[in-house]
Amino acid sequence: MISDKANRWTDTSVRKLAVPAGKADFIHWDPELPSFGVRLRGGRSSFVVQYRIGRKQRRESLGDVRKLELKDAREIARKRFAQVELHIDPVADRKRLQAEQAADADTFLKAAEEYLEARVSKMRPNTYIAAKRYLLDHCRPLHKRAVTKVMFEDVAGLLRDLVRDHGPTSAARARGTLGAFFVWCMRQAKVKGNPVIGTENPVEGKEPRDRVLTDDEIRAIWDQCGDDDFGRIVRVLLLTACRRDEIGSLRWSEIDLDTGKLTFPKERIKSKRPFVLPLPDAAQEILRQVPRRHGRETVFGGGPSGFNAWSYNTLRLNAAITTTAGKSLAPWRLHDLRRTVRTRLGKLGVLPHIAELVLNHAGHKSGIGGVYDHHTYEAEIGEALRKWEALLLTTIQPVSNIVPLRRADA
Repeated sequence: MISDKANRWTDTSVRKLAVPAGKADFIHWDPELPSFGVRLRGGRSSFVVQYRIGRKQRRESLGDVRKLELKDAREIARKRFAQVELHIDPVADRKRLQAEQAADADTFLKAAEEYLEARVSKMRPNTYIAAKRYLLDHCRPLHKRAVTKVMFEDVAGLLRDLVRDHGPTSAARARGTLGAFFVWCMRQAKVKGNPVIGTENPVEGKEPRDRVLTDDEIRAIWDQCGDDDFGRIVRVLLLTACRRDEIGSLRWSEIDLDTGKLTFPKERIKSKRPFVLPLPDAAQEILRQVPRRHGRETVFGGGPSGFNAWSYNTLRLNAAITTTAGKSLAPWRLHDLRRTVRTRLGKLGVLPHIAELVLNHAGHKSGIGGVYDHHTYEAEIGEALRKWEALLLTTIQPVSNIVPLRRADA
């Protein structure tokens, strides 16, 4: 009779186990630990455990016998059996742990980069640039956190910090970007909910902006615009009522100075339709003076997306106005130029629907009118801007400051 001691497994004996003759797949069961053994199949030897979960019989590989010591394999097997006794499914528990680890590895930053990559072709260029700035810069405190673990409290705290550091308008825009990002994450099954919902909108309840510049303010802004990209952009904005980014990201291919027109493709326009804008003479002259940069398609700015140093240059312009006039302008922003032009067009007697078309507001070519009316109104838009140009030039160079020439026979 062979003693029990002789039957005991060792690391050496386990590695010498062989498949019985005529067998391709065989399990040697451990004489000391029931339902734990070594499976020999296809030239490989692996530790295995076998157990029952409910009505399901499970057999699980624990690892190669060449890489795992016998005592360690037995310890793992005992833990599996203990889980089963406690009615815990070891496989399901391990899958849950792996899912949690995978979720932790999917950080906010990683998900944000995937979102931007997925949305770049669907966003207008400047919308994409703004979304990138908010997610990769303003949301930096969330970057290392798993996207699944970003909670309501985290977003609320971030928005409070953004209000403090960048102001309510910037914080509100960041909030909108975050909301869209988490909706996308839900669709990709990355998160189960949107933690932005319920957070305070930093601009909720605030009066809508209705700032219209006075003649003196228009004159001060125009006079202090330098002979640089920002100065030229501001003056073109005053002359055309375009949106800031429409001119800041203007491309040479969109300008035809022979016909005196700008042609914006639908990808760069908020209304999502092409827009042809007749340029007043003063705007054409400004654009003629812009030097072309070798290899650059954009008219203004140093990068492929055009001009983007808005905040710094607006502060610089305001400082120049304060220095010259001895007092500061009331708070204003570039979009106020657009509102100012629209208001003055009304005072000039330009019909409301034409004034709205100057601003390329989508609502005035939508609905039943958009279906039946295919007139471009280019001539009417051009005439409206010529009227505004005449008023603007008179505003920045008042008639009272013009000294009439003396006649030769006087």
